[in-house]
Amino acid sequence: MNFKLIASVSRSLLFARWKQTLIAAIGVTFGITMFIALLSFMGGLNGLLDSLIINRTPHIRLYKEVLPSDIQPVDLSAQYTNHYNFVNSIRPKNERPEIQNSFAVINALENDRRVLGVAPKVTAQVFYNVGLVNLTGLINGIDVDAENRLFAFSEYVTAGNFVDLKNIPNSIILGKAGAEKMMVEIGDVISVTNPRGDRIPLKVVGLFESGIQELDKVQSYASITTCQKILGESSGYITDLQIKLHDMTLAPEMAKEYSELFDTEAVDIQSANAQFDTGSSVRTLISYAVGVTLLIVAGFGIYNILNMMIYEKMDSIAILKATGFSGKDVNRIFIFIALTIGIFGGLLGLLFGFGASVLIDQIPFDTPALPHITTYPVSYNPKFYIIGGIFSLVTTYFAGYFPSQKASKIDPVIIIRGK
Repeated sequence: MNFKLIASVSRSLLFARWKQTLIAAIGVTFGITMFIALLSFMGGLNGLLDSLIINRTPHIRLYKEVLPSDIQPVDLSAQYTNHYNFVNSIRPKNERPEIQNSFAVINALENDRRVLGVAPKVTAQVFYNVGLVNLTGLINGIDVDAENRLFAFSEYVTAGNFVDLKNIPNSIILGKAGAEKMMVEIGDVISVTNPRGDRIPLKVVGLFESGIQELDKVQSYASITTCQKILGESSGYITDLQIKLHDMTLAPEMAKEYSELFDTEAVDIQSANAQFDTGSSVRTLISYAVGVTLLIVAGFGIYNILNMMIYEKMDSIAILKATGFSGKDVNRIFIFIALTIGIFGGLLGLLFGFGASVLIDQIPFDTPALPHITTYPVSYNPKFYIIGGIFSLVTTYFAGYFPSQKASKIDPVIIIRGK
């Protein structure tokens, strides 16, 4: 049968009940619009939450943890070789909590092609001295340039300039919550007490917000050199090595490799944030489930409308078959009608979905916990639009296929005789 003729008949049937056709198209448009808007918003939210973890968390963290020896003297005794030895109250080994030969380790890591960068860190437990009161604190000694390049440190510094940490000796960047608790501002000098009881004056050059207020009350940042001075250690004293990889999925395997190679403890980002990854997966799954449900509901609307059209156009279908249209031709006519509704409704839905995403992206989102975020997060991933377009065609095809099967089996003799 001539395709132009089928298209002409389909168009006539399509516009004969244009109100019903419009309602069906609106249903598809609404479903696609909500599908795109929902997934774009949820994708942006997941991206924001992931960035809070991934941007601030190393893919692999190497550190030296002081632990008891795995092998005790009793295990070396030939007399107790075939015995189960139970030793209680084992004390940790008498060693320093630093990575041995840190400069050589950093050089080896930087020469590994799988590694994007390495940021050394020194962690110091201190007390902030506020009058006669001592507040528990934690100072992270960082390589300022590496920390900013690998972990976007500057995005969390809300006051002052992070570069001052390396330009101004004996300087510190406090958490905003901690600064408010101590009632200090940029330019003030505070004193901290190290584990040996020595007091060291530090100049406040900035404030930062991590998004976790309780953490901001105790955590602060200084340069590696300043932190080593606070602890009274040499320039080779490094407690942590933060590693960023080109491919984050290699982290678990490489963490085991580095742990054995450098004789350190190693934790990968997947192990450290397993619960967070699960939450992101569940949110994404819920978003897809809601979006697909909307499209299926729209498909049932098209199915019902086409079913009603068949009952109302029984005589027209009978005449078509009596004048030479085969059952397959009638089948093609109704599938053509359904796909036409799906194509135009889907295109409008993609356009309106993009518009809704842009609108959401402009809504102000002001929260002290996330100072670098000003509007609601939205993802414009092309994958969402491709999935929405394909699903609209698939849904409308099957919504038209089953009614078309019914229409193709109509016996024109029975219909005309009944008339």
